[in-house]
Amino acid sequence: MATKRSVGTLGEADLKGKKVFVRADLNGRPKGVTPKYSLKPLVPRLSELLGVDVVMANDCIGEEVEKLAAALPEGGVLLLENVRFYKEEEKNDPDFAKKLASVADLYVNDAFGTAHRAHASTEGVTKFLKPAVAGFLMQKELDYLVGAVANPKKPFAAIVGGSKVSTKIGVIESLLAKVDILILGGGMIYTFYKAQGYAVGKSLVEEDKLELATSLIEKAKAKGVSLLLPTDIVVADKFAPDAESKIVPATAIPDDWMGLDVGPDAIKTFNDALDTTQTIIWNGPMGVFEFEKFAAGTDAIAKKLAELTTSKGVTTIIGGGDSVAAVEKAGLADKMSHISTGGGASLELLEGKPLPGVLALDDA
Repeated sequence: MATKRSVGTLGEADLKGKKVFVRADLNGRPKGVTPKYSLKPLVPRLSELLGVDVVMANDCIGEEVEKLAAALPEGGVLLLENVRFYKEEEKNDPDFAKKLASVADLYVNDAFGTAHRAHASTEGVTKFLKPAVAGFLMQKELDYLVGAVANPKKPFAAIVGGSKVSTKIGVIESLLAKVDILILGGGMIYTFYKAQGYAVGKSLVEEDKLELATSLIEKAKAKGVSLLLPTDIVVADKFAPDAESKIVPATAIPDDWMGLDVGPDAIKTFNDALDTTQTIIWNGPMGVFEFEKFAAGTDAIAKKLAELTTSKGVTTIIGGGDSVAAVEKAGLADKMSHISTGGGASLELLEGKPLPGVLALDDA
């Protein structure tokens, strides 16, 4: 997937006098026509960023769109209304895709966040517009995410957090084949502890995933991957921002308490391990970082990655979702090598799944 043709390869001959259909990730998720998900509020800011007066259509297909597109001056920009106002978009309806494509000559997909879905505006239109190429953001996502996983500078570490093992199984299994160090945090660790026979109090556990946790630990051993689980935990007496909390060893979580963050010893162990690496992918927080009291583990990882990027030139990739929110909350987003803009898309890419919106583009 990394070998797709990019917008950077298009020259004047490809573009002069042509209309380009650019798919950008500006959309909300309406069910049918929902005025609050209209793209109209974007026009002033988009005009400012692009330095041209952006024209806005009231629809994304139809006569008005055709007229406005035909009237565009050289270098003009027309913003189409939210494609998801049509159910045909998510159904990848060929007639709808053809109508979208009818006003343009070529296609640029820069919406990485929707690339894991085969929709009319991401996959369908490529059948009618040539060339169909990756935009600059899409290219950067593929360079980092595909590049890092396929050919990382070693030692390579992955930090995987989040509340459930079930949502991260694919990622953990895929990364186990490639990483030297795998650090686990977040709510999923209690399933691993319970699988090892530790008491976990009222912590989140997926009972049906205990055997899986055991097999992942064994798989890591067999592959020589250093699998690090937190040695100590911040426990709370209830799930609330003002809960009473204390630090306990991972092997000694009291009965009526629940683990909501990783402890200081765990952070030190993780930091020492990360000091040895050249490439790090982070997906999922270490604890309930929305509550200030239980954000220390997540903040510590964000700070460490920022420091390794700026002082040692380590490649740090924040793989979408909550990790991005955590890094932004810590004010460290600009210190990372790459922050992925697609939660679901980056997860599927890290799992080694092909993305339909990328596969549909022209090969380089």
